Amino acid sequence: MHASNGFQAFFERLTRETDIESQSDLARVLGLGRAAVSLAKRKDQVPSRWVLDLAQQYGLNPVWLGAGRGTARLAAAAPAAQAAQEEFERVPKVQARLCAGDGSFETGGRVEGWQAFRADWLRSKGNPERMVLMGVVGRSMEPEIRDGDTVLIDQSRADVLAGGIYAVGVEDTVMVKRIEKLPGELVLRSDNPEYAPIHLAGDQLQSVRIIGKVLWVSREYR
Repeated sequence: MHASNGFQAFFERLTRETDIESQSDLARVLGLGRAAVSLAKRKDQVPSRWVLDLAQQYGLNPVWLGAGRGTARLAAAAPAAQAAQEEFERVPKVQARLCAGDGSFETGGRVEGWQAFRADWLRSKGNPERMVLMGVVGRSMEPEIRDGDTVLIDQSRADVLAGGIYAVGVEDTVMVKRIEKLPGELVLRSDNPEYAPIHLAGDQLQSVRIIGKVLWVSREYR
């Protein structure tokens, strides 16, 4: 039996409700190469943006398409409700966890849920279509960002600005840090003085990927 949020279950739901019949059709609709779909199938993961794009294009419930929960299609909204919905944009919360410490953490891209933000506010900050929410594990960015916080990341903003906070991948570790760009070197700095800066240069830079800029943080009090 396939996991409800795995690739095969997602693909079966999609073909049942749309005119997509093959992985080649899926690649064509998404504007991707066939290899991208093959890779998603091999990893048994469906990028959150695929789910949202397909749900919008075919009028599907994204929670149902991505995770198999609820009904395939949402009931038609009344005009007033529809207008209210258009004022908001939903951003996916992905399974990945950002490390604010020293260790490596899970980096899966499966969607756990969605959170609504005012559409005009998101657009003022960047590209809503490339935004995701991720949880934070660790204390290295305290007091600015704490263990258990959720951060909003714009993956379209990968150009490093001095003092900005970014989600950054280094080999198998996905971290949240302030980044300083120097000639031939990147410095990943923590707000917590207990954590030393991480200096990356030379061949180490080949393993670095800037995932996106942190725009906003939320915190639940325990």
